[in-house]
Amino acid sequence: MNIFLHELKAYRKSTFIWSVSLVMIIVLFMSFYPSFAKDTEEFTKIMAGYPEAIRNAIGVNLGNFFTILGFYCFPLSFITLCGSIQAMNLGTSILSKEVREKTADFLLTKPVTRSTVLTSKLLAALASIVITNIVYLSASSFMAFQVNTEEFSFKLFIMLSLTMFFIQLIFLALGIIISVSVRKIKSVLTISLATVFAFYFLGMFSSTTGEEAKRYISPFKYFDTAYIIKHASYEATFLIVGAVVIILAIVSSYFVYAKKDIHAV
Repeated sequence: MNIFLHELKAYRKSTFIWSVSLVMIIVLFMSFYPSFAKDTEEFTKIMAGYPEAIRNAIGVNLGNFFTILGFYCFPLSFITLCGSIQAMNLGTSILSKEVREKTADFLLTKPVTRSTVLTSKLLAALASIVITNIVYLSASSFMAFQVNTEEFSFKLFIMLSLTMFFIQLIFLALGIIISVSVRKIKSVLTISLATVFAFYFLGMFSSTTGEEAKRYISPFKYFDTAYIIKHASYEATFLIVGAVVIILAIVSSYFVYAKKDIHAV
């Protein structure tokens, strides 16, 4: 419990910054919606000028873009990118900071097992992500009700918003396995940005090709917003794949960390 509280306290500043940043982004984007809704025809002509592959890559579907839910999918793609960087950053630093700051051997001299240490740190990182999502969801819901020009399904709005949380869980798990596998990470942010942007651009590439199989490459494409709006559900296959990735990464992290040789200062 002490490790959990210590880690949670250590994450409070970054959690606050990420939460405020995501709120500012969604407030900015959603404030544009009334203007889009008033000039539907003009904006449709503009958006139609872009290739369909590009529109798909940035989350624009002309069939529902001028509804509050369809418009929300556009900023959500960028919000999810930012949230993924937060999760990857947390996961990558969860244990690597102990090595980098030369406190790993001190921590492991305490009367706790390695699995307890990893569990406490994992729960603290998860708590940080949950807090961020609660703050973001509250702000985005408030903005949606403020700018909407017609009634919309709040259930679908919640489902769309939760896609960020699910993708964050995947990147948190990937970050953890990197954290325990790499002997010493000099720059957590560099690895986090490189990994997240690599998957993001792979996701954009899969959208331009239109090949369904390539969606499995990037977690950013596991949740098709157009499908969610149309069917009011997630695609079961991609949910399973995401869950498998998370479970395998976390289980592997426990195994590797239990056997890992921690160098003393």
